[in-house]
Amino acid sequence: MSARRFVMVAGETSGDLLAADVLDGLHARVTDVAAAGIGGRAMAERGFEQWWSTDELSVRGYVEVLRAYPRLLRMRSQLFERVLQWRPDVFVGVDAPDFNLELEVRLRQRGVKVAHFISPSIWAWRRERIHRIREAVDHMLLVFPFEREIYREAGIPATYVGHPLADRIPMQTDARAARTALALDPDRATVALLPGSRPSEVHYMGRVFVETAAWMHGRRGDLQFVLPAAGAALFERLQAMIADLPLPPGLRLTLVQGRSHEVLAAADVVLVASGTATLETALFRRPMVVAYRMAWLTYRLMRNKGYLPWIGLPNILAHASLVPEFIQDAAQPDAMGAALLAQLDDAPLRARLAERFEAMHHELRCDCPQRAAEVLLSMGGAQ
Repeated sequence: MSARRFVMVAGETSGDLLAADVLDGLHARVTDVAAAGIGGRAMAERGFEQWWSTDELSVRGYVEVLRAYPRLLRMRSQLFERVLQWRPDVFVGVDAPDFNLELEVRLRQRGVKVAHFISPSIWAWRRERIHRIREAVDHMLLVFPFEREIYREAGIPATYVGHPLADRIPMQTDARAARTALALDPDRATVALLPGSRPSEVHYMGRVFVETAAWMHGRRGDLQFVLPAAGAALFERLQAMIADLPLPPGLRLTLVQGRSHEVLAAADVVLVASGTATLETALFRRPMVVAYRMAWLTYRLMRNKGYLPWIGLPNILAHASLVPEFIQDAAQPDAMGAALLAQLDDAPLRARLAERFEAMHHELRCDCPQRAAEVLLSMGGAQ
């Protein structure tokens, strides 16, 4: 029997990890899987053939996308032709809706079966996208349970498969062991800094996150800080940025390459950029402060398009303000540092958050790789 063929397009580090889990599910169900397209290191480790790297799609915000638009258009056009030549059983767009949806519409018109993994956040902003999704996909794979009703009402085939991060992240973690593995002091209170995995996020938030650590050090000299960089290029960029900052003497700041899950396991509290990392932080049961900064024009264009009062996934899932959020000009070292210290010093609050986050973990833990693989294989004509 010939190999089952899947083209996947994952647009950033988090998408690479999500797609890698789905590849694991496919490999567990069929012996011969061929997968190619746009992916990252985790997908490549599963035998994925990279036509392009996810790094080439890691662009966020109106202004940043406009700068990269000609290059992205060329890539999408070349990818379209290559998909038609390769003739996959199913094309799987993994997140990255700005890039994937238009491509999916064209592929579907040419008879390619299309699945999309992780719905665009139409429940948060740009609800009109549901009409484009209806044109673009044969089946949507949902990672949040509340999305089922949205797609049922829209008449779009969809399956809730749970969130692969909930499967990958263990229900219990050992902070002391994680600190030791990261060469941190196992007995010292630890603050994790996660300014994002995209170059644009590090550009806008890396400095203020480190400045927050410096502010906190001035009030609590016993703290240690750890910052994971998503890849070698961002590690070098953050290393240079830290070297240029006038940081106070004695600040214990450790920069590591990758290892974000170990960093979260090691942390007592977390300063995290809005995005998938906020969900990861919740699944590790860690209190957090959520922040986001972007280009001024991007912010002006986006701020009136949202429907929810929150940007952090834990708050959205709980439909409540569980953790503080600081957006754009509000994301200042003193404000974020004070919020982190308040969490660090409030044991009952940390316990309540851990209880809420554990409930989220159980709800999202559904063996996503197997569920997703079952849907994709049925779309391609095999069980």
